[in-house]
Amino acid sequence: MSNIQLIIEERASTIGNFLVGRLLPFRQKRMVGPFIFLDHMGPVALKDRDRLDVLPHPHIGLSTLTYLLEGVIRHQDSLQNDLVIEPGAVNLMTAGKGIVHSERTPLEMKNYSHVLHGLQIWIALPTELEDIEPSFQHTPKDEIPSKKIGDTLVRVIAGNVLGMKSPVKTYSPLFLIEMTSVSYCEINIGNDLFGEVAMYILKGKVEIDDIEFDANQILVAKNPKLCAFKMKENSHIYIFGGDPFLEERYINWNFVSSSKNKIDEAIELWKKQKFPIIPNDAEEFVPYPTLKH
Repeated sequence: MSNIQLIIEERASTIGNFLVGRLLPFRQKRMVGPFIFLDHMGPVALKDRDRLDVLPHPHIGLSTLTYLLEGVIRHQDSLQNDLVIEPGAVNLMTAGKGIVHSERTPLEMKNYSHVLHGLQIWIALPTELEDIEPSFQHTPKDEIPSKKIGDTLVRVIAGNVLGMKSPVKTYSPLFLIEMTSVSYCEINIGNDLFGEVAMYILKGKVEIDDIEFDANQILVAKNPKLCAFKMKENSHIYIFGGDPFLEERYINWNFVSSSKNKIDEAIELWKKQKFPIIPNDAEEFVPYPTLKH
């Protein structure tokens, strides 16, 4: 009997002026552990004068995790952080009670063609930590722990699992694992996983219980202890999950909370422009979307 509970296909959505593949939330599966949002961005070829230009916008009640595979993004926020994200590094921005940030192509890249490709992930915060002070952590590529299973490179982007502990801060028990295969490889890591578990196939093929699965799908496991699979050559996957929360989480635009009232308050604050501002990047902003009738 297959250990796959649900298969989620990548769906088209937009962020700023970019088309992305949205994976979470899904109508039949709103969260996997504390992971509440997952977008696959690109790969998109940016030609001369093309730019990623996501204007200042707010968040509450979550951590955003940005992980690039190709290209660069300039991150600026209301805590005065201003840096360029490069492939393999991890940007973790914890909104807590409220933060504002923007994501753009660095000015020095605007006249050069390049490819932008990566993952945008939201991780909900435990109820008792939803209103913590906002914070930001940048972890360089060479500080992310890794090891080989056969010819497959395994990196623990977040969490303490598979005998490796990532320096990326977590606020509840969770894991985010990256695996890239060179040749065919059999993997069995079920005894190391916990809570809810899902696999995102970015590239290549994975075989589970004699069933082959292609790229651009999330596979949600029925039982994490049965997490055994076969990676075909030149495949690239992510395994993520953790302990689920007891309380329901609500999403409205960029806001996540266990309280609808907190989300309503955040919406009004943003409409009145009462959130903190980004130094040197406060002239424009993303307005709260109005419903079309």
